[in-house]
Amino acid sequence: MSLGSPAIPNSMSASVYRGDSRVLLEQVPVPEPGAGELLVRVEACGICHTDLKKIQYNLLPPPRIFGHETAGVVAAAGREVSGFAPGDRVCLFHHIPCLKCFYCDHENYAQCATYKKVGVSAGFEPAGGGFAQYVRVMDWIVRRGVVKVPDGVSFDRASFVEPVNTCLKAVKRCLIQPDETVLVMGQGPIGLIFTMLLRRSRIENVYATDLIPARLEASRRLGSRDVWNPSAENLASRMRGVSGGRGADVVIVAASAPHIVEQALEASRPGGRVLLFAQTSAEETFRLSGASVCSQERAVFGSYSASVDCQQESAEIVWQEDFPVEELISHRIPLNEMQQGIELARRPTESSLKLLVYPQS
Repeated sequence: MSLGSPAIPNSMSASVYRGDSRVLLEQVPVPEPGAGELLVRVEACGICHTDLKKIQYNLLPPPRIFGHETAGVVAAAGREVSGFAPGDRVCLFHHIPCLKCFYCDHENYAQCATYKKVGVSAGFEPAGGGFAQYVRVMDWIVRRGVVKVPDGVSFDRASFVEPVNTCLKAVKRCLIQPDETVLVMGQGPIGLIFTMLLRRSRIENVYATDLIPARLEASRRLGSRDVWNPSAENLASRMRGVSGGRGADVVIVAASAPHIVEQALEASRPGGRVLLFAQTSAEETFRLSGASVCSQERAVFGSYSASVDCQQESAEIVWQEDFPVEELISHRIPLNEMQQGIELARRPTESSLKLLVYPQS
């Protein structure tokens, strides 16, 4: 379709990854939606640590435009699109499975070949595109991965639907029982979402760790029974003290740091479960005692990315005002401050938490 509407420019601002851990503000063409596709004007996009790792470790060849926690307004619809029209307020999932392959049949959606394809782009190799003013949403995403945002729900709040989905999927994988003791390691934005979801599920014995005092205070406010700084406390001893001498039934590793996985095993009980959520890069390795897993019958497993099965539920959770995701936002930045925002997200301070990018600012 034509982009002749005066409301849609021919070029736009975008934060482009150019290698060497750098992103640069550039002018790039506004993508044109094809048949079955949408063009969405980006109003808010969260900075996610998976994108930070891709930039920090130069995991993918440049140029790319990252950003996938995206909310905005439909600016144009390609021919054959049904169910969406210009002016609709939406949030996006950039991965959607085929629902027909071996992995989909086993609900391992993140391992589906179609799921691994990125279906939202602002140009170059598709990489999410939310760090730009407009994104093109491809047809298979339009069919299953675009969620309408209700009137009265802010774009800030709507940008949390995708990350909340990833955490909800992980919580479901843990099969946590109401009387079990759970430790969430890391209380950055993702760790706090885990804490909030556990409280919402009425899990009473939730404990948390972080190195930053302000994040520990936020954790207490948002659902943790007690919190500890692992650099100042013996974490395994603390967990045994609150669990009848056993250790945590479930440990969720929601941060990436040296030796954090080993600490998680030490803090868990024999027969417990340890979920790895933040260890997404091949650069992150760890060594475990075979006996601590085998002889002591622990389960160590991972959870990655979103689940189509949680899509509606995660949206409905985010729409609720009693799920205070907006409290997690510490900074709202324009595209021309992206490099500084990335550095702040990589090296958080006492006052930083979730950073949102406002491409239209």
